[in-house]
Amino acid sequence: MADGAVKSAQRALEILEVFARHKRPLALKEILDELGYPTSSGSALMKSLVQLGYLDYDRERRTYFPTMRIAVLGAWVPGALFGDGQLLPALEDLHRKTGETVILAVQSDLHAQYVHLIHSAEPLQVRVPPGTLRPLARSGLGLVLLSGKTDAEIERLRRRINAAGEGGVQSREELMARVGEVRARGYALSKNAISPGVGVIGAALPKGPFGRVAAVGVAGAVARLDEKKDAIVADLQAMIQWLEHA
Repeated sequence: MADGAVKSAQRALEILEVFARHKRPLALKEILDELGYPTSSGSALMKSLVQLGYLDYDRERRTYFPTMRIAVLGAWVPGALFGDGQLLPALEDLHRKTGETVILAVQSDLHAQYVHLIHSAEPLQVRVPPGTLRPLARSGLGLVLLSGKTDAEIERLRRRINAAGEGGVQSREELMARVGEVRARGYALSKNAISPGVGVIGAALPKGPFGRVAAVGVAGAVARLDEKKDAIVADLQAMIQWLEHA
């Protein structure tokens, strides 16, 4: 595929992500200023999205807004990822109980990918969007995802990670020791691993549709997580047990 086509596809998706962040009609200048796109090509792309039925243009207000075609395209995804609808309310409840940011992550090749986040109002040094990638073998939720695999599967992934230079080289003994800690405790406790001052307490969820494995984490300032660790772990375990029997 030509580089121009790849760039256009990337920009189209980035435009839709702007609407997801703002959740309101947006003027062309607002979108182009946020993304830093040239006016000529950005305007042409917006017109194409309108013609394709993905955006609606309000001529009176000169604003754009996604159409129901966008909603229909992705309407099936939550069920395919999360099952019969119990998980997302459970994550909201966990967020309410802990008062911290809640993250849902799945494996994406050699990474843990954040697919759903509920941000806390509490101070947190890093606010990341859905789609964020973290090293599978060096992040708390990545280790949770690895902990459910066989030792042979972990070793194959470790060799691929080392060959790709993803997160630095690790020995088998080093990685298995970290995975062993997660297995023994039933949860991962990660501090300052990716962002200074930020920690994550995470655990594995029951297997979802198509055998997909996901991890849920509670993220916040390390000092707060240390203070509330036992309560957060109890809340995580209670949520997981509820999902197992829901």
